[in-house]
Amino acid sequence: MNFCYKFPVVKGVQAGKEYYIAMVPLKMLNRLFPEENEFVLPEYRAQRRINEARIPTIKNYILDNKDSYVFSALTASIDGEFEFVPEGNADLGILEISLVARFLINDGQHRKAAIAEAINERPEIGEETISIVFYEDQGLKNSQQIFTDLNKHAVKTSNSIAELYDSRDEVAVVTRKIVENVTFFNDYVDKEKDILGKFSSALFTLNTIYTANKRILGKKECDIEFEKFCISYWQLIAKNMLPWTELQCKELSKKELREQYLAVQSVIIQAFGRLGNYFYSNQNLNMQNILFDLQKINWKRSADVWFLRVVKENGRMINNEKAIILATNMIKKSLDLILSDSELKAEEELLNNLKNRG
Repeated sequence: MNFCYKFPVVKGVQAGKEYYIAMVPLKMLNRLFPEENEFVLPEYRAQRRINEARIPTIKNYILDNKDSYVFSALTASIDGEFEFVPEGNADLGILEISLVARFLINDGQHRKAAIAEAINERPEIGEETISIVFYEDQGLKNSQQIFTDLNKHAVKTSNSIAELYDSRDEVAVVTRKIVENVTFFNDYVDKEKDILGKFSSALFTLNTIYTANKRILGKKECDIEFEKFCISYWQLIAKNMLPWTELQCKELSKKELREQYLAVQSVIIQAFGRLGNYFYSNQNLNMQNILFDLQKINWKRSADVWFLRVVKENGRMINNEKAIILATNMIKKSLDLILSDSELKAEEELLNNLKNRG
């Protein structure tokens, strides 16, 4: 070929078909994969339509982490003439691709679009590289199958394990420290799963604690003060939750705790998140003395105070935002804390609901 792209590549074989891995400068992506604005019906495309809303998030990830961002390889099919020219080692060489060949992204279109936008803001990023896995294009049907195979079996990372590993998310970092410093959490928090099985040895997921901490923080800055507050707050919660202490003293089994009490239900942990926000916003209050009265609360599912607040008529849990507010209200009233206007309104609606039933 007289006029062609030349990429140093490593050749591999999968399912009897050759493929080639190249390192390509980021600034070349727009040239290799120009935007296609023409509408094409889904059955005639080899890719889903690009979701524009995802691009700014990925772009900001690059720009905010220019010294540590990382991307997996793009996958593309070559529609046109190409030739692999080995050099020395049979699997190392130059992939020569005709300048008139077309490249089709099978996986990574959102990464490519976000990279292009990031380069517009910081052109120096264009000198960096990304790996591309090239396959020979064998028609629309095969390209659609490649896309399906690459995405169909992908397993989304659980929120809990993402928060376990994420060092950029400050609330995730604080949550891990809380779990380390609150003995009850350290014993009973599952750090990998988002949903616990019936017979799980854990009582909470890391994501549940993380979400509650986000409620505590609200719109404030996540800093060392927040970390210290949260550790102290959750330690006091653990100290004064009688069902938790009874479990630790082997006076209550995990089965009984799960089935008969509300004390480890997600709606209650989120309510503690709302309550924590109240204390964090009113640090003049004597939190230690006030939280001592958690011991007075009847945490049994069967207690009348929880009916239609967080427990349905059939005994199942209510886990929506309204239930979280109503659970917080119940706790605040038990602790002689003032309800906000929105919390009072939720109480009035619950009271009317109960009256209408009667």
